[in-house]
Amino acid sequence: MEIALKKKVLFLCTGNSARSQMAEGLMRHLRGDEFEVYSAGVEPKGVHPKAVQAMQEIGIDISGQKSKHTDELPVRDFDYIITLCDHAAQNCPVFLGKGVRLHHGFSDPAAAVGSDHEMFDAFRKVRDELKQFILRFDTD
Repeated sequence: MEIALKKKVLFLCTGNSARSQMAEGLMRHLRGDEFEVYSAGVEPKGVHPKAVQAMQEIGIDISGQKSKHTDELPVRDFDYIITLCDHAAQNCPVFLGKGVRLHHGFSDPAAAVGSDHEMFDAFRKVRDELKQFILRFDTD
């Protein structure tokens, strides 16, 4: 019997504070049996509290995740490098290996303006969009 190795996926965003953190948590929760998941930023800023709150709302705890620079990753060879914002796509460092680079831009919920409720809704919206992207993610 052959044991399939998990594919390594990196979600990359500028600050590694919201989009990439939520994507990491969602991928690990929804498809962790298929993928070894990481996230990083080109200018890490810390995990945004509203990202943690939005994920807790759907039963996924990302409060233990840390915002990190790409240089801090324990793995350098990824099967997929998925950039979630244009800035990260343009400033994505070169990684060793043959990883497939994909870009799927999502709006930055941390940049939302308005009432606290309106800003939190921006996190919910991006979380739900990321969830649909991850559920449809196909490696074939």
